[in-house]
Amino acid sequence: MDESLEQRVKSLEQKVRSLEQEVRRLTAIEEIRRLKARYFWAVDMKKWDMFADLFTEDLQIDFAESTTKPQTRDEFVRSAAKHFEGAISVHHGHIPEIEIIDDTHARGIWPMFDLVETPEDSPYVSHAGYGHYIEEYRKEDGRWKIARTRLTRIKRVVLDRK
Repeated sequence: MDESLEQRVKSLEQKVRSLEQEVRRLTAIEEIRRLKARYFWAVDMKKWDMFADLFTEDLQIDFAESTTKPQTRDEFVRSAAKHFEGAISVHHGHIPEIEIIDDTHARGIWPMFDLVETPEDSPYVSHAGYGHYIEEYRKEDGRWKIARTRLTRIKRVVLDRK
């Protein structure tokens, strides 16, 4: 093989490796988007086993507005189930920024909106909220999971109960 052909082959091999790396990155981003979509769906449909499975065992939680201040994954799931009992909720996440750090770590910021209508006898308030989820993800056993979640609010409007 002449030198020119050999250089073109090496260049093509390098481009293929680069494309393979970009496909892996984009695939990871899509998998994380789907993970967060399942999060919103599981909360709104009250699928607590599914919800629990979205998180790592060592989940770190920082929801400043939480009245129960859960410290573990199981506490977080129990707290959410109690909070949303009898409530109607709608959670939306929009146009996330997701950064793939390496093959098993990523972070993301999700602008969010939620509407929660609680029953009259609930100790929790009905509200409409706007803010961001700031999260870290870890891939375990071939699946992305939420390893750290933080909810920050820009605005929270308390609603009258109907």
